[in-house]
Amino acid sequence: MGKTAEKKKTFVVQVLNNQNGTLQGTVTWLDNNVTNSFRSTLELIKLLDSTVGDKGE
Repeated sequence: MGKTAEKKKTFVVQVLNNQNGTLQGTVTWLDNNVTNSFRSTLELIKLLDSTVGDKGE
């Protein structure tokens, strides 16, 4: 089993509001300059997981 090189992802998380015990804001992937909004901490985690966990690259 050989080692596989994983491409590193770079992103910026901007928290705009912290309401009802959760975060709202934006996350920007610097590699491809894509910005997505999130309305909860769970949604942020799902966005990050969908990008970091992407094995198809």
